Amino acid sequence: MKVVLASQSPARLATLRAAGIKPDVVVSGVDESQIVSRDPANLASALAQLKCRTVAADRPDDLVIGCDSVLAFEGEILGKPGDAATATARWRKMRGRSGVLHTGHCLRLRGEEVVESASTIVHFADVTDDEIAAYVATGEPLHVAGAFTIDGYGSAFVKGIEGDPHTVVGISIPLLRELVADLGLRWTDLWAFIHPDA
Repeated sequence: MKVVLASQSPARLATLRAAGIKPDVVVSGVDESQIVSRDPANLASALAQLKCRTVAADRPDDLVIGCDSVLAFEGEILGKPGDAATATARWRKMRGRSGVLHTGHCLRLRGEEVVESASTIVHFADVTDDEIAAYVATGEPLHVAGAFTIDGYGSAFVKGIEGDPHTVVGISIPLLRELVADLGLRWTDLWAFIHPDA
């Protein structure tokens, strides 16, 4: 059995590695637009499930982890902005306010599946137009849920969070430990699967 991360997110991979897990990375390549929901937590979980199931179809004997994040902000569900204009507009609305980042998690192993989401309140700093422009110019916010990170350039623009900081990075390690237990595994046993040459 190997641990497989069904995500191309460098932040998720780095978080797992820091926690002692060195997974294989297999990008699902799914069309995320096929999943629609008005409930942000359900949407995040459904997207995570789609990614996990897609990768697990070819890795049935491995522990496959799928995750996805969305930001709920003033009645809107915000995923990746995709372009500079959208990222800029979002930051102009979000600055000085708060949103809720929902991260869905799905784990599969030998046909067994567990799904759960984690939510964290994020308080954004009251950044200036110049700061927004400079941040968007880095390209970082274009490819992450809600157009921000707490582990990169965006960390200076997040005033605080309420909840698990791993959720905001895109994978909750405490929740993951619980889900691993639900599949009959011990979290600490996963440390034994670290590849010595990685």
